[in-house]
Amino acid sequence: MDPEQIKYHAEILSNRVKKRYDHLKKRFARQNIDCFRLYDWDIPEVRAVVDWVAGHIVVAEYVRWQTGPDWLPQMAAAVAQSLGVSKDQVHIKRRRTNTDEEPRYSKMDSKNQRIKVRERNLQFWVNLDDFLDTGLFSDHRETRVIVGKLAQGKDFLNLFAYTGAFTCAAAAGLANSTVTVDRSETYINWARDNMKLNGFVGPEHQMVQSDVAQFLAKATREGRRFTLAFVDPPSFFQNQAKSISFDVNQDHPDLIRGVLKVMVSGSPVFFSTNHQRFEPHFEGLPVKDLVELTPATIPEDYRNRLIHRCWRMTAG
Repeated sequence: MDPEQIKYHAEILSNRVKKRYDHLKKRFARQNIDCFRLYDWDIPEVRAVVDWVAGHIVVAEYVRWQTGPDWLPQMAAAVAQSLGVSKDQVHIKRRRTNTDEEPRYSKMDSKNQRIKVRERNLQFWVNLDDFLDTGLFSDHRETRVIVGKLAQGKDFLNLFAYTGAFTCAAAAGLANSTVTVDRSETYINWARDNMKLNGFVGPEHQMVQSDVAQFLAKATREGRRFTLAFVDPPSFFQNQAKSISFDVNQDHPDLIRGVLKVMVSGSPVFFSTNHQRFEPHFEGLPVKDLVELTPATIPEDYRNRLIHRCWRMTAG
């Protein structure tokens, strides 16, 4: 890209980010929130997102061959200067929409440096360098409030749990018990650390490293039952060694049926996806009171009002 065009992009991005930061910082500080989005691809030609993370900034580019290698570092430098953030608190990431050449969620670094961040009454560990995602999806900030308010006295099941943020929300909402399931050992250990950080320890909080389908099959055989669930599968994954694959557009009806088998009748189930072309097929499921909650679950700092989609249903 032409240097003058890069300079222009850096100027309009940094101006937009500074204006947004000045607008959001005080209201989020009052809510004890220190992770929020400052720029969400607001300007079509500047394909980036900028997040504020407890005094750090994370600048991610939706990669295009037109921009070249110098574009992202210059965007990050301009944003850092406008916010008065030092170089060691700037983190850059390159997001790809075409993943034919490399894995989308491969590990990026091995610094193993984590910082604590606040989200209302909760704290979480995040890692701003080693992975494409930091460990906390702030776009579900409001959804965690909804789940937490329903959790009192419930036996909570968190499937595809990632780093366990929803488990922490349920535990803070006085859930009777929690079960956290993810196939990644890294994320299960991270979830355990997040629970400890918030003071939630004990046998009533179970961490399970497992493929979700295998966990549900085993739980069904054993007659286990839950009274609140949050289900947030990846858009797709494949494990050729174990002949396991999943595509959320094709496989979500069977996934939800499997979840419903372990739910007590009348219990709420939340289903969410960040697939940008998701096509829901909920017809024929043994549920009632099915409602899409997406507008109520997208925080004000996210310009993309479909960054995720979320439904609540009641097990029949």
